[in-house]
Amino acid sequence: MDLPGYWKNEPIGNINGCVWFRKTIEIPEHMAGKPAKLMLGRIVDQDFVYVNGEFVGTTGYQYPPRRYHIKDNILQAGKNNITVRVINNIGNGGFVLEKPYYLATETDTIQLNGRWKYKVGTKMSSLEGQTFIRWKPVGLYNAMIAPLLNLKIKGVIWYQGESNTKNPKSYFKTFPALIENWRSKWQQGNFPFLYVQLTNFMETKSEPVESSWAELRQAQLETLKVPKTAMAVAIDLGEWNDIHPLNKKDVGKRLALLARKMTYGETDLKASSPMPKQTKFKKDKIVITFKNAEDGLQSINGMPLKTFSVSNDSKHFVWAKAEIKGNKVIVWHNSISQPKIVRYAWSDNPDEANLFSKNNLPASPFQIKKEN
Repeated sequence: MDLPGYWKNEPIGNINGCVWFRKTIEIPEHMAGKPAKLMLGRIVDQDFVYVNGEFVGTTGYQYPPRRYHIKDNILQAGKNNITVRVINNIGNGGFVLEKPYYLATETDTIQLNGRWKYKVGTKMSSLEGQTFIRWKPVGLYNAMIAPLLNLKIKGVIWYQGESNTKNPKSYFKTFPALIENWRSKWQQGNFPFLYVQLTNFMETKSEPVESSWAELRQAQLETLKVPKTAMAVAIDLGEWNDIHPLNKKDVGKRLALLARKMTYGETDLKASSPMPKQTKFKKDKIVITFKNAEDGLQSINGMPLKTFSVSNDSKHFVWAKAEIKGNKVIVWHNSISQPKIVRYAWSDNPDEANLFSKNNLPASPFQIKKEN
């Protein structure tokens, strides 16, 4: 079978239980005996890893990424075996697609994609899902928020919303209500509330589509109406195959910019992403003026702007052309007159979205409807 690949796409099917995987690789003489690192991407759920029969590591859950250290004198010149025991107890298990899989010494790298042998160790019935009270609204509040209410608070950083994509419409009300509730409970005024807009995730689409992830991002955008809130846009930092993308550093940098400006008084700092300020619907085009773009806008890759779409019936959308004019974007489609809605980066994973500020912050995804 090929690695990486989900079991559900392979001949052995979706197995709950234990499956052994093995790959034989050739190690050249100059790599033999040297310490190395073994990268095995992400595996669902638990793995135990052996190199030439030597145990090199285990991870008990599908996170974090597998990064194992191979001590010196384990690698041998010639044939070497890498064996991975994978245990999965519910849902689809196995190796996650398009993650890094390789073995590397200080100077050489051997890719581990390709064909692996496998052997089913044991099968079991799928376990029933657990009920985690602490993940329920009252459980979370009582366990994690209520104990802190007697402490002083400087502000909040919030990165959540993925599970709410099942019902994004509720987020337009519940998210602002959460902010109001916390401020009321702490009784320390409108302390800063900084949050991260959902990043890009899942497979890309070739045509405009409806998207619950995009709708939740819109709810997050509109929550900026709440006083002393700020939003870090992360639409360029995700991974299609991972709901927990690895690039946390840039998320942190963008949150830090917002905190420095809102909380620590660096008022001249350009900290926020471009967002629609004013929109004019004309007969054959739409003119969008952006805030947080005083120095102008740019296409980050020098290509024409992507992922703008328009509709004149609020149901059928087509990709539109878009052009930057200072801090404005002109959007149109030659066959669409009297447009009623314009969207930008409106999909689960708009990986071609390329509208940025001059200081390299991505524009927020959005939907704007023409007022009647």
